[in-house]
Amino acid sequence: MVLTSIINASNAILWKRQGDTPFNGGDVSFIIVASAMVFFMIPGLSFLYSGLSRRKSALSLIWVVSASNAVCIFQWYFWGYSLAFSPTANNGFIGNLANFGLINVLNEPSPGSPLIPALLYALYQMEFACVTVGILVGGIAERGRVLPAMVITFFWLTLVYCPIACWAWNINGWGFKFGVLDFAGGGPVEIGSGVGGLAYAWVLGRRQDKELQNFRPHNVSMVNLGTFILWFGWLGFNGGSAFGANLRAVMAMWNSMIAATFGGIVWCLIDYRLERKYSMVGFCSGTIAGLVAATPAAGFVKPWAAVIMGIFTGAICNYATKLKFLLAIDDSLDLFAEHAIGGILGLMTNAFFATETVIGLDGVNMNVIGGWVDHNWKQLYIQFAYIIATCLYTFVVTALIVHYVDTIPGLSIRVPAGSESLGLDEVEIGEYANDYIEVWRDVMEPNPTTNLDPRESTLDTITCAVGRSQAVSQELSACNFQVHDNLHVRESDGDEKPVELEVLQGRRGARISVIA
Repeated sequence: MVLTSIINASNAILWKRQGDTPFNGGDVSFIIVASAMVFFMIPGLSFLYSGLSRRKSALSLIWVVSASNAVCIFQWYFWGYSLAFSPTANNGFIGNLANFGLINVLNEPSPGSPLIPALLYALYQMEFACVTVGILVGGIAERGRVLPAMVITFFWLTLVYCPIACWAWNINGWGFKFGVLDFAGGGPVEIGSGVGGLAYAWVLGRRQDKELQNFRPHNVSMVNLGTFILWFGWLGFNGGSAFGANLRAVMAMWNSMIAATFGGIVWCLIDYRLERKYSMVGFCSGTIAGLVAATPAAGFVKPWAAVIMGIFTGAICNYATKLKFLLAIDDSLDLFAEHAIGGILGLMTNAFFATETVIGLDGVNMNVIGGWVDHNWKQLYIQFAYIIATCLYTFVVTALIVHYVDTIPGLSIRVPAGSESLGLDEVEIGEYANDYIEVWRDVMEPNPTTNLDPRESTLDTITCAVGRSQAVSQELSACNFQVHDNLHVRESDGDEKPVELEVLQGRRGARISVIA
């Protein structure tokens, strides 16, 4: 009797708290947590990009991803959400400003799902946009200026991301009405960032030839850390796109795990066949490619289809990394090969393997049919048309945005050649990703102990760092050393030294950097 009274009292309290809201507290809580998980992908991208770059530009990529996140939050609050999802726009291409500054965005059912309120939906979709521009700005790696990149980010979100998101997810978008199946962003997120990053890199131009020789990531541990942070966040990215704590969300998370696993294994095995090494970077690249493919397909297909998708994605995206050489575009972080190609493969997977059995697991989309497994033969050309439209629009508009920003005085998109050699961390940021013992010595002056910079050291310090006074007495002559791009020093007789050496052209003239 007492227990029954307690239960009744608890139910009364819960009902009073919920009031007349049509939303389930579990669904709302799930999407709040998923939003936080997607936000955590931003540092994951930062670490991944930083680890893949050279040491001298590692922090600049962390900075540009982090700063693009801030620009995106402002843009999405300002007018981004309204341009993508305002339900009163009916042109099929882009939204209007009815929800400018989140006006009238509160507790009404969201335009994307009746399971959550519009305010929460806006927050969740904002994190999608933040991740997308974080991927995009990787196109500036090691030679792009960060301030113009922020200006480009704002315009790109407005003119590229918002329209494509409107096409696929707005109830009045042409893609939505056409019947496109894009679960979590194969078009807006993956093709948008991958093709957009390719266009950005194309307008930006190639790095100097010496920066391309013998290139390898400076910190593979950070590549692994960033990958698994992304993997964690991707579960909220894909699982949350069911917009509720339901079986479709669980299925999306299962498919994401399966596709990522098979993508990583296949990519690693292909690399092993060529080099007889189990590449950590290769495994991480394949894992990300699998997650990318799962983005548009995770909530549409069964797990056996995710296995097929992961295998094909790991192989095709691996070989797609060679396209940048055929196109002569310096896509240094392989944005096109992983994100664009992976997104295309995921969208095409829906054409064949999407099924209404999975789609209806959320209890909302009960009348949506899948692809060929549901005998919906026309889904193939629907997906194909959507892919072509998204790729062409993204490339052309992105290239135009980057080109015209470059013409604005003070917003040149690329650093000078000398600054590229020095590294973007010193030129653009003034700080460094890694703390190390650094010894500077001017080689243009006869006396290296004069006019020392606060970061420069005396001859004794250099002797201590190198551990051999004979090398110092020979003034670390360039004729006695060979400087390698993998940042180690070797004497002419073949003996290696436990230091790193670079010749840098700075404002104070040529300098040798000896790193113990």
